Amino acid sequence: MQLEDQIGMSMSLAEMLPEIRSLSAADELRLIRLLAAQVDVEGDIAPLEHGRTYIVSTPAFEPGASAVLKQELR
Repeated sequence: MQLEDQIGMSMSLAEMLPEIRSLSAADELRLIRLLAAQVDVEGDIAPLEHGRTYIVSTPAFEPGASAVLKQELR
C-alpha cells in the first residue's frame, strides 16, 4: 500500500516542503521513520538483502589515491 493511499491524499514534494520545514524535531524524526518504513516494505528499490554485510570498494586505500585527491582539490 502506498503512503498516499494510507493518508488519502497526494501532494507534490514542492507542496510538502513548507509543511515539513515547520515540523518540530520530534515530528521530523517520526516522518523520517515513517518514510523509511515505507521504503523498506517496497523491497524492489535495490538488489540488497536486509541484514547482510556488503563490501564497498573505495579508492581510499589504493596506492597513490590520496595524492591524486589532494591534487584534484587544489
